[in-house]
Amino acid sequence: MRLRKKPWVKDEIVKFDQLIETPEEYKGKWKERFGNNPLYVELGTGKGNFITTLAEQNPDISFIGVEIREEVLYSAVKKAAERNLHNIAFLWMDINKIEEVFAEGEVARIYLNFSDPWPKSGHAKRRLTYRQFLEKYKVMMPHGGEIHMKTDNEKLFEFSLNEFCDSGFRLKNITFDLHHSQFEEEKSVMTEYEQKFVNLGMKIYRVEAISPIKE
Repeated sequence: MRLRKKPWVKDEIVKFDQLIETPEEYKGKWKERFGNNPLYVELGTGKGNFITTLAEQNPDISFIGVEIREEVLYSAVKKAAERNLHNIAFLWMDINKIEEVFAEGEVARIYLNFSDPWPKSGHAKRRLTYRQFLEKYKVMMPHGGEIHMKTDNEKLFEFSLNEFCDSGFRLKNITFDLHHSQFEEEKSVMTEYEQKFVNLGMKIYRVEAISPIKE
């Protein structure tokens, strides 16, 4: 379902301290914003239930949510403000430009939760696990940095596993049915989409991809 544009959102969202309007100014300097904590980034943060819950549970980790749709990002930023979270920030931007805001080795973990599957074969390059995106992530992360991916789309999951392997990532904790698996901790924090899919009895696919040594 397409969200209706809300003209007032653009004016309201910038009022929150958790929104960073010029993130490129922090490239290589995110520790000046958050302190010397590990930095975890969610690409496509949606309404923010996942990342704000993690931030609340992990005060010693810094979180950044990236989202291009201002209507849903407003909900995420508002959640963080209402919970008075100071270890989280949000970027209203196109993920295609992600290398402009994070320096080499700056991001310890990336979350890809229920990304758009772009099902048409001609749209493969738009998928956030396409190899050109993965090359950007490898620069942003140190050796051993992690990508945690969840999706309800089996074809996207299969595509992503192949892309990870072809790009040199090591895979672990793979499950084709998360909520009927032994990964209890990974089940505990869900996105809004995930909660809906689980209630419908749908399978959730999940994998962790470990960044390789830089050449």
